[in-house]
Amino acid sequence: MFYEKYISENKTFIDETWEKLDEKLSRTAVKSRDKIPYSTQNGVHDDKSSDKDIFWWTNGFWGGLMWIMYAATGNEEYKKTAIRSEELMDKAFSDVQKLHHDVGFMWHILSGANYRLTGDTASRNRNLIAAMTLASRFKENGGYIRAWNGKWFGLDNDGWTIIDCMMNIPLLYWASKELGDDRFAQIAVSHADMSIRDHVREDGSMNHIVVHHTVTGEMLETLGGQGYAVGSTWSRGEAWGLYGFILSYMHTGEIRYLNIAKRIANYFITNVADTDWLPLVDFRAPEEPVLYDSTAGAIAACGLIEIARNLPDFEQRPYITAALKILRAMEEKFCNWEENEDSILQMGTEMYTRGIHKPIIYGDYFFAEAIAKLKGFDFNPWLK
Repeated sequence: MFYEKYISENKTFIDETWEKLDEKLSRTAVKSRDKIPYSTQNGVHDDKSSDKDIFWWTNGFWGGLMWIMYAATGNEEYKKTAIRSEELMDKAFSDVQKLHHDVGFMWHILSGANYRLTGDTASRNRNLIAAMTLASRFKENGGYIRAWNGKWFGLDNDGWTIIDCMMNIPLLYWASKELGDDRFAQIAVSHADMSIRDHVREDGSMNHIVVHHTVTGEMLETLGGQGYAVGSTWSRGEAWGLYGFILSYMHTGEIRYLNIAKRIANYFITNVADTDWLPLVDFRAPEEPVLYDSTAGAIAACGLIEIARNLPDFEQRPYITAALKILRAMEEKFCNWEENEDSILQMGTEMYTRGIHKPIIYGDYFFAEAIAKLKGFDFNPWLK
C-alpha cells in the first residue's frame, strides 16, 4: 500500500520525533501532574484547575495527551497524571449549568480513554454524564446541537451552531454503542448532516458559526466567528471539520461523511501548500499581517492520516503526503524541545484578533496524536 510505503520512507523523522515527544512529556507529566495546563507563562505550564476555570473547554486535552502516551509506552507516570487530571475535572460536575457543547473535548478523550484502556467504571460514568449533557442540547427543529450558553460576544446564541462540534459528537456515537441506545447516534448523525448542509461550502471551505431560526431551524445567517470575517475561512474550523467528518465516517460507515472529509481536506491542502505547509489563521485574510495557527495543522494532520487509511491505495497519496509535510514543517519551525519550556508546539492562535502565536495545549495533544498514529499505535481516543 502507498500509505505503508510512505510511512516507511519517513520512518527516521517519525521515530526521532516520537523519541523527542516521549523524552519531553515524560518530564512534564511529573512536573505538571497537579495542573490542567492551557498554555505557558515564561515557559511554565499555567493551570485551569481552579473553580473558576474548571469549565474551560480545553481541560480534557492534558489528560488525553497523557493517555495517548501511556497507551503507546506503558509508562505508569503518564497514567498517574491522566488519572490526576480526571480527578481535578470532577469539580466541573458541581455546576451543570456551566457545562456546554465541548463536553466531548473535556471528557471523551479523558474519562472515555481511561475506561477504554483500564475498564474503570467511574470513568465510564463520567463519560456517560458528559454524553447525556451533550444530547440534552439537541434542538429537534433544525436537527442541531446548540453551541455555548447564554450570550457570546454580547449576542443571543440560542440558535447558533459551530463546526467545532463535529469533534464532540464522537462522544455520542460511543454512548450509543455503550448503552445499546441508538438515540445518541441519531443526534450525532442529525448534527453532522446539518453541518454538511449549513457549514460546508461547495469549495470545501467552512462557515464557522451558523445562526438558525430557533423555531423553524432554518439557516438565517453566518458569522465570522474566530476567523477574519464573514465569508472568510478560519483554518482551525477547517481542521475541526476535516477530522470530524472522517471520524463520523469511521463511526457510521456512511460514505457521505468520507466524501465531505475529502472535499474539506482538498481545500485545506491547497491553501496550506501555498504557505510552505504552515497554516495561516485564516485562509482568506489579508496578506498582512502574517498570522499562523499551528494547532490547525496538527488537527488537520490527524484527520488527513485517517482519510488516507480509509481510502484505497490509489487515492491515499495526497492525504498522507500532506500530513507528513505539515508535521515536518511544524516540527522544524514551530516545535520547542528545550527543557525550560513545558509546551512543545508553539505558534498556536486562539482567534484572528486574540491569543496570537502562543503555545496551546491542544496543539501538543494533536501533534502527539498524529505522530502516534504514524508510529502505528492503534489507540484512537475519538473512536468507540
